[in-house]
Parts: sequence; C-alpha cells; structure tokens
Amino acid sequence: MRDVYRNLLTTLAALLALWLILGFWPLSTGSRVVLSLLVVLVCSVMLWQQWGVARARHNVVNDINDENLPPEDFQGAVVLVCGDSAALFNTASRHRETRQGWYLRVNDAGQLPVLAQYLAAVRPALVSQISVLLAILPERHRVVEDLTQSLRGWQRAVVQCRTILQGLPPMWTVTWVSPPTACAEKAPVWFTTISNRAGMQVHQPGQGSLPLADWIKESNASGRFSRLSQILWLDSLLGWQRSLVGRLLTVREGELLALKPCAQGFCMAPVGGQAGSLWQQHIANITALPPERATPTDVLPLPELLLSALPRRRGVSRRMQFWRYAGLLVGVFLVLAMLASFINNQRLVRSVSDHFALYHRLTGEPPAPKLQAQQRLRADVHLLDDWQRRGEPLRYRLGLYQGLRLVAPLEAAISDWTPAPPPPPVIKNIVQGPKTFRLDSMSLFDSGKSVLKAGSTKMLVNSLVGIKAKPGWLIVVSGHTDNTGSQPINQPLSLKRAESVRNWMRDTGDVPESCFAVQGYGASRPVSTNDTPEGRALNRRVEISLVPQADACQIPDIKPASLDKRDVSTQKMEK
Repeated sequence: MRDVYRNLLTTLAALLALWLILGFWPLSTGSRVVLSLLVVLVCSVMLWQQWGVARARHNVVNDINDENLPPEDFQGAVVLVCGDSAALFNTASRHRETRQGWYLRVNDAGQLPVLAQYLAAVRPALVSQISVLLAILPERHRVVEDLTQSLRGWQRAVVQCRTILQGLPPMWTVTWVSPPTACAEKAPVWFTTISNRAGMQVHQPGQGSLPLADWIKESNASGRFSRLSQILWLDSLLGWQRSLVGRLLTVREGELLALKPCAQGFCMAPVGGQAGSLWQQHIANITALPPERATPTDVLPLPELLLSALPRRRGVSRRMQFWRYAGLLVGVFLVLAMLASFINNQRLVRSVSDHFALYHRLTGEPPAPKLQAQQRLRADVHLLDDWQRRGEPLRYRLGLYQGLRLVAPLEAAISDWTPAPPPPPVIKNIVQGPKTFRLDSMSLFDSGKSVLKAGSTKMLVNSLVGIKAKPGWLIVVSGHTDNTGSQPINQPLSLKRAESVRNWMRDTGDVPESCFAVQGYGASRPVSTNDTPEGRALNRRVEISLVPQADACQIPDIKPASLDKRDVSTQKMEK
C-alpha cells in the first residue's frame, strides 16, 4: 500500500508539472514539447525504480509477510529482537504477540536496517512505537571475540536505522542466565533498571515489584538462602555486563555512535547453555567451580515488565503522509503558477506599453507608420475585448489579470488621431463629373427587400435631378449593406437594390440601358463602423455616380434634348 501512495504522489507531481508547463509558463512550443517529454520520462523512470526497490525490499525480507507484522492500528510497542533472539521464539515463528507488545525476530545484523525500512514503508504509523531489544545469553557463547564482534555488528545496524526511523530508535538490553543451583524458586525472577529512575527493581510472579534493597532485607529476615544466592549471582552478572556489554555499547569507536540503553533487564530462568560458555568461565573464575547446566525451557520469557518504560512518540499514518506530501506538491504548484501568471501579465503590459509608446512617438508624417501602429493598438483592443467576453486564458488568471485596465487608455489613444484624407486625384484633359449621390436604403426599401417602397419616387426625383445621361459618361449604380447577416445574402440583396434604382431611372427618364452599370458590394465597402446603429445606417445605401468612359451612352439616331449636344435626348431625330 505504501508503494501505491508513492506511485500516486509521483503521478500527481508529473501531472502538476505538465499543467504548469503547458498552461502557465511562457515558453515556446518547442520548449514545451521538450520539457513535457522530459517530465514524462523522469516520471516513468521514478515509477520503474520504485517498483524495483519495492521488489528488492520484498525479496530481502521474503520470510516476513503481513501475518508477522502488527496491524497499523496496533497500540502497543513494536520490538525488534536482536542478538540471541532464537531462544525467545519458536522455530517456525517470526513473531510473538502479547497484550503490550509485538516482538519481531531479527536473524542477523544486516537484516535489521532492511526490516526497519520495510516497516517504515508498510507501517509508517508504527515507526514511533519501534524499539530495539538486544537479547544477550552469556551461556550461548564460548569465545569473547565472537560476542564482541556480534555486539559491534548490532551496534552498527542500530545506528544505520537512525535515518530510516527519524532518529535513533530506543534501545534496551535484557540478559538471561540460569539461576544458581541453590535457588529453589522455579519461576523466573526479573531484575530491572530504567535510565530515568534510581535503583533496581525486583519482580517475582504474584509478589509485584520491590526495590532491590527491600528485597534483600526481606530475604535476610526470612532466612531464605536461595535469595542470597540470587543476589550473589546478580552481582556477578552485573559485573560481567558492565565489563563487556556496557563497555562496548556506551563508548564511541570511530563512526559508531555510543548507545545508551533506556532500560536494562536481567532474568534468571533456565537457559540451557553450552559447555564451557562465557558465563561458566566467569563463574569458574570467581568460585573455582563451574555452574551446572540447567535444563532449557521451550522459549524464554519476554521482558513485558520493561515495555512501559519505553519512550513513546506520535506516529504518522500512510494516509497522513500522503496528504502532507500532496498538499506540499499542490502548494509548490500554486506558488509557481502564480509566479508564471505574474510574469505573463507583466509581459502583456510591457507589450501593450511598447505599442502605446511607439504610437505616441510617431507624429503622423508620413501617416503610414502611425497608421500601422494604430492597427497594432486596434488588434490589442480586439484581443482584450475578446478575453473580456470569453474569459482570459488560464495563464493570466489566479487573480493577477491586468488586461481590463488597459482597454480604456487604448481606446482613447486610437480615437485621438485619424489620418488626413488623401487629396482627390487630378485627371488631366478629362472633365470631372458631378459628385456621387448617396441614397439611404431604408428610405427606399423595406428590411431585406429589393422592391422600391411606395412613396420613394419623390425622394428619387429630388435626389437625382442632377444626374443626366451624357455621351462618354457611364452612370454607375452600386448597392451597399451593413454587416448584419452573411455575405452570401448581403451581396445579392445589394445588387438587386441597385438594379431596382437603375430600372426606375431607365424607365422614368427613358434612358437607354447601355448608359448604366450596376454593382453590388454587400458589406465589403463600409463608410462607417458597423459597431453602432448610426454607423450601420450609413452603410445601408445606394450610390449613383458618373464615371467617364469614351464609348459609354452612345446612341445612334437620337438628337440632343437640350442645347448641349453631350446630353442624350429621348426624342428621335427627324428623318
């Protein structure tokens, strides 16, 4: 389950990184593609490594399964039993469970850091409850150098657990020795000492605990010589413990840190040691008589009395760890996203400011550069208006968008200058015709229609009184609309309206059709903006103008109707 949470965190980090690259940071398309591929590659490698580490970890501790591990909601102490741990467990068992503790057997010093790491991975909430018990059985060792080397190895393994368990785990020692032959008591007797308490306590089944001094007085008063033998035995054991075990653990040597046991226990119970063991050698040096070998019990008693003295810390479950790291990732993402949004908004403001400064720096002479700068400002306004309607892109959001305050200055700058109209073209040797007549389409036609309305004749007569057909001049009738509707509809409508005006002029003035040219432009040639009702009204129009054309309006057998022979008469020439 721990690996699942770790994979989820890796995937979440990759998704947030991709979102940051693709949605926020101002990068080119190539850079985004390269960084996205790099993120995907790194995420894939990390997932593969995590799978390999998990597999290797399970292979190292393949004899530890979930049945041997305490549940994640276990409230007692989790004890990793090191040293001479075989005597405390059955042959086929890797753990022993009691009301107050869960004892896990560690076979060798190299397995201790691995087992600690495995527990931290699959049971992170129990890390604060883990302690290391160094079990010592002097009757199971015959050579001092072998015991010394073994203790050094366990010391090194405990120090290696410091980074895994967030500090040195609590370490305590318990020594089991067989009671003296003169001891009549069959039940095990415990002698315990705790680092933060003064004195040693004696624990006997059914009698509770007593300070060692009171227990000695009780034994003298009752005359029980077996207790005196136990006291002498204990004194010898303490001397041996201090001279060998205590000296090794509490003195720093090289990179090995000194380990101060938080509690110590001594148990007198039948151990069943080897012949010529260290304990027998020690007793023989004191009494000149080796002790008798005791008959071993199935498993040695567990030091339940010392569990209450172990320090306790607050644990963190896998779910809590996951949400902590997920919150950290989201927090980092938000900080980087806000930083990217700030940079994007600053670049937007700087870009518009550059266009604005260039526009004001130009004087308009010649007008082309300033007109081009004005077009840039119009494009900026159009973009900002579009963002205001549809919402600005995600990379500008997070409460840092500054485009709204740029619209008003841009619109004011655009409207404060217009290019001067170009001078009318000078055409030599050609007589200029009358000006263009512009007729309002809505006064002539109904909306969307091309048939002249009733009552429009008077307007046409008053407006077109100056239009006369003349040889060499072409009467051009062009129709225009606003941008309402689509171009496929507007262009035919404008042409039909121009044709209706042409037909009225042709039929009313009896002007030949060869004097006319009809054009329909739709909304392609506006004279005003289509963004306001007034501008659209100006764009809905029919324009009539005279255009010089040498072969236009030449009608044979027709005499002029006026003294000006250039006018075309509707009267036929006399034969």
